[in-house]
Amino acid sequence: MDVMFVMPRRESLFRMGTSLGGIALASMLAEDSRGQESDAGPMQPKPVHVPAKAKNCIFLMMEGGPSHIDTFDPKPKLKQLHLKEFVRQGQQKSAMESGKRYYVQSPFSFSRHGESGVPMADNWMHLPKVADDLCFFRGCQVDSVNHPTAMYQMNCGNRFGGDPGIGAWVTYGLGSENQNLPGFIVLPEVSYPQGGAANWSNGYLPAFYQGTPLRAKGSPILDLEPPMGVSRTRQRHNLDLLSRMNQRHAAKHPDHDELSARLESYELAFRMQTEVPEAMDLSGETKATFSMYGIGNEATNAFGRKCLLARKMIEKGVRFVQLYNGTWDSHDYIERAHGNLVRGVDQPIAALIQDLKQRGLLDSTLVVWCGEFGRSPDNGVRGGTAYGRDHNANAMTIWMAGGGVKAGHAIGATDETGMTAVEEVRHVRDFHVTLLRLLGLDDNKLTYYHAGRFKQLSQFGGKVIEPLIQTS
Repeated sequence: MDVMFVMPRRESLFRMGTSLGGIALASMLAEDSRGQESDAGPMQPKPVHVPAKAKNCIFLMMEGGPSHIDTFDPKPKLKQLHLKEFVRQGQQKSAMESGKRYYVQSPFSFSRHGESGVPMADNWMHLPKVADDLCFFRGCQVDSVNHPTAMYQMNCGNRFGGDPGIGAWVTYGLGSENQNLPGFIVLPEVSYPQGGAANWSNGYLPAFYQGTPLRAKGSPILDLEPPMGVSRTRQRHNLDLLSRMNQRHAAKHPDHDELSARLESYELAFRMQTEVPEAMDLSGETKATFSMYGIGNEATNAFGRKCLLARKMIEKGVRFVQLYNGTWDSHDYIERAHGNLVRGVDQPIAALIQDLKQRGLLDSTLVVWCGEFGRSPDNGVRGGTAYGRDHNANAMTIWMAGGGVKAGHAIGATDETGMTAVEEVRHVRDFHVTLLRLLGLDDNKLTYYHAGRFKQLSQFGGKVIEPLIQTS
């Protein structure tokens, strides 16, 4: 005889504070807190502010500050200046960028690719295949050369943390296409990026909109499987029993809806136990797909799996997926450091774009590649031949693909050494506003009332970078 296992209600509520149950509970409490804003509720898809092709976003975050000079923005002038020494001073200059310096030429040669003729360092072996699908932006500037504050600004619009991440804003604005999965999923490395989980926080938005990080090793989410000895049937019976108990309680206390919200969170967690394992399962993918993403090869396996999971998440209707790769903070031996980093992401990223394109998903998926800032054309005197680069907030390269961007173009430019942007110079807030516009959202309409004023991703407004958007 199968004896039904019943967990005491008090213990059940306590266990909801962590893992899968905690994710579901946060979403349901958020729905309660925001019910007055939308009759559909936060989990339902919402209408866009402006017409747009992109419905989803995959954000490839290269933590640490990749060097534009050694990837996509060649500077031949540095060959003439290589090892020329100079002194930089000034009250506005950090200790890192001050004092005795020397210029450093790139250790990588460059070639032009595709009909667009976009330059890429020659150690990008696979990305050139999709060169005409990419739109490069070289005019972005940020405010900080410190990793945590720059990460916060790129991810949340605010250098000081505490604000919602881009994925939280997008999910808040567009809702979710899948009621059984979180709308904002993060694929971090084992070690979280500088600034930690605040990079994908819901900030002052309801908790539902926070990013859900999937663990880099082991089960992607804890408690995906029922406890040992508890079958799905038993779980269903337990939920039904709790429902009956709570319905009796609700009949006596009609104004107390917290328990109803908690019960619904159990139901969502129950649905997620079915949906999440299938979404995470790569066993149904072909050997050819694994090979395309570099899965099984030591250098590309980890990021290849992330990119393939991102494609599966988009297919499942997840609105915003952010992938982390780090660290690109190459102060020394940039040839070796950036060489290894590019080797790890080149094939997976190219495969992701090709895969999305052949499945008819690239037009509706915005792919973004960036770091938190760029790198300098010079370095401090470190001795030997350990050539590297320092942080640079005044110049960087961001590229996008799909989702209505002007593919096959390079917008903006930096000066002859790559130290500062000089054409189409825009603050990162303008880039954020443009990203939202590509997804059909207007930054001036996507606001949330908090602390006495309406807040937005751009902090206090910005301008769309029109040259990045395909007009036809």
